[in-house]
Amino acid sequence: MQPTTRDHCQTLDTHDPLAAFREEFHLPPEVIYLNGNSLGALPRATPHRVADLIEREWGQGLAHSWTAAGWWDKPRTLGARLAPLIGAEDTEVVVTDNVTTNLFKTLIAALRCNPRPTILTEQGNFSTDLYITSGAAEIAGVHEQRIDVDSPHLPTALAHADASVLLLSHVDYRTATLRDLPAITRLAHEHNTLVIWDLSHSVGALPIHLNAASADFAVGCTYKYLNAGPGTCAFTYVARRHHIHAAQPIQGWHGHADPFSFDADYTPAPGASRFLSGSHPLIADAALEASLDLWDHVDLTLLRAKSLTLTGIFLDIITAGGLTSATPHAPEHRGSHVAVQVPDTASGPAIIDALAARGIHAGFRAPNLLRFGFAPLYLRHTDAYDAATTLVDIIATETWRHHATTHNAPMS
Repeated sequence: MQPTTRDHCQTLDTHDPLAAFREEFHLPPEVIYLNGNSLGALPRATPHRVADLIEREWGQGLAHSWTAAGWWDKPRTLGARLAPLIGAEDTEVVVTDNVTTNLFKTLIAALRCNPRPTILTEQGNFSTDLYITSGAAEIAGVHEQRIDVDSPHLPTALAHADASVLLLSHVDYRTATLRDLPAITRLAHEHNTLVIWDLSHSVGALPIHLNAASADFAVGCTYKYLNAGPGTCAFTYVARRHHIHAAQPIQGWHGHADPFSFDADYTPAPGASRFLSGSHPLIADAALEASLDLWDHVDLTLLRAKSLTLTGIFLDIITAGGLTSATPHAPEHRGSHVAVQVPDTASGPAIIDALAARGIHAGFRAPNLLRFGFAPLYLRHTDAYDAATTLVDIIATETWRHHATTHNAPMS
C-alpha cells in the first residue's frame, strides 16, 4: 500500500462533494477541530435563528407564539425532521428531554412491554447508560447483567439471561467500534428480548436504518455530529408496533392525548408523543432547527464515505508511525472517531495539550485513550493528514513532556 501524502489529501478535498458544507460552520481560524464527537461546531445560521426566536417570536409574539410560531408542536415537528436521519417514520420520533431521561423512559417502557427478570447491557457502556440501567433495574425489581458485547458471548448471554431488554450503544464511545444493529436486533428478538439503541455517537455520522432492522426503541443526543449545540434536547424513537402498549413512567401533560382538557387522569397521546413529559426548552430547539436546515440537504451515503476516508487516512498514518489504535481498521466495524492508545493516564492529557498548542483540538478518555472525532461536514482530508502527522511527531519527539498534565476532558 502506498503511503498517504498531503498532495493526495488536497486532491480529495478538491473533489469532495461535501466540501461546500464547511462554509456553513463558524470555525476558529488555524484550528483543526477533532472534538465534534463531543460537541459539534457552530452552524453559521444558528445565532440568527436563536435571536429570531428570542426577539421576534418571544419578544413580539409573546404567548401567541405557542401556536403561531409552532412552539407547542416542536417536539413532534423536529422529531419528524430528524426521523430520516435514523430511518424512522415521522410519528416514531420526538425531540425531548436529554439522553439520561429518555433512557429511563424507554427502559421502563420496555420492561412493561416485555416483563422478564433481567436487563442486559454492556459493561463498557457510557457511564450514564450504566447508572440509568442500574436505577431502572432497582425500581422495577429486576436483575441487571453486564456483558462484553464485542465478544462471542452475546448469543450465550441472550440464550440464558431471560432478558426483557438489551441496552447497547450503536458506536462505542471509547473505541468507535460500530455494532451490527440489524444482526444484534434480530438475535435479541429470537430470544424474545427487546433492544434499546443509544445512537449518540452514530447519528449524523453514518446512515441508520431503525425500521429496516425492526428496532424497538432508540435514543440519542443532538449536540455531537448533528451540531445543535450544548444543552439541546435529545430524541426518542419508538417503533410503531409498540405505540399502543409502551407506557413510560414520567407522565406529564405534554404527553397527554388531550393536554388542554386538564384531565386529572392520564391518557397517553398517540405515537411517540406519549414519551413527552413537560415543557420544552424552545431556545435550544431553535438551535436544533438551524442545524436540521443543513441536514435536510446532506446525502448520508456521501457522508459515510467521507467519514471512512477521513478515519482511514488518520489510521494509516498513525499505524505507519508506530502508534496503536483501539478503533477497528475494518471500515464496516468503525464509527467516525478514532481512539489512539497511549502508555498511561499521565501522558494522555499532556499529549492533548501539546496538540492544542499546535492548533489541533482532540479529547482524552481515561485510562489511556486519545479520541479524534471526524465530522465529515466541516473537516477536510488535509485536516486528517495534518492531525495524524502532528500526533506522530509529538509522541516520537516526546515534546508532550513540556506541556501541562492537567486537562479538562470534554463530554461523551
